Amino acid sequence: MANSPQAKKRARQNETRFQINKARRSRIRTFLRKVEEAIASGDKDAASAALKAAQPELMRGVTKGVFHKNTASRKVSRLASRVKALG
Repeated sequence: MANSPQAKKRARQNETRFQINKARRSRIRTFLRKVEEAIASGDKDAASAALKAAQPELMRGVTKGVFHKNTASRKVSRLASRVKALG
């Protein structure tokens, strides 16, 4: 357990950041799930619209430190190729 005032403050800050990052990660996963569902339904227009909405969210997660840049780029790339493959 934290004893010094500095350690106590860091513990508080860590908990706050954890909650914020958890919410942001959940929000991003929701956007990704919407893209996955649109791809599964076979609706190219809905899938591309969902991807356009998900892309900025993913990249925002990168700037906020939730995801690594390469991870987000990989996810966007794979989803884009799957959307493009829809006939």
